[in-house]
Amino acid sequence: MAKNEFYENEGNPNDGLEAIKQKIIELRGLRVMLDFDLANLYRVETRALNQAVKRNIKRFPDDFMFRITATEWDNISSQFVMTSKTKRPKSALPMAFTEYGALMLSSVLHSSIAVDMSIKIT
Repeated sequence: MAKNEFYENEGNPNDGLEAIKQKIIELRGLRVMLDFDLANLYRVETRALNQAVKRNIKRFPDDFMFRITATEWDNISSQFVMTSKTKRPKSALPMAFTEYGALMLSSVLHSSIAVDMSIKIT
């Protein structure tokens, strides 16, 4: 797995918090994080994160997560340099998770890192 920017400066907890804050974007009037950023945060593959969500879909109502539109993805991609756009198939648009969705992920991913990160997110 690639170098994890959220854990680069583990000695200073504020550095990790700043990295998280930089990944929060606003979509549809909500502050969200995209699936690939949360996967990086929780140290899992995006595919594994999305599979965990699918297995536990009842825990993720619309106000916890939503799939972004192609237009939203194009707007986000034009604002930020993201290598993930080239890796992600065009047909697979990212999921956006609200704060509640990001917290719920910690309960479905079942890892100590997910629990630790849920504390940092709040």
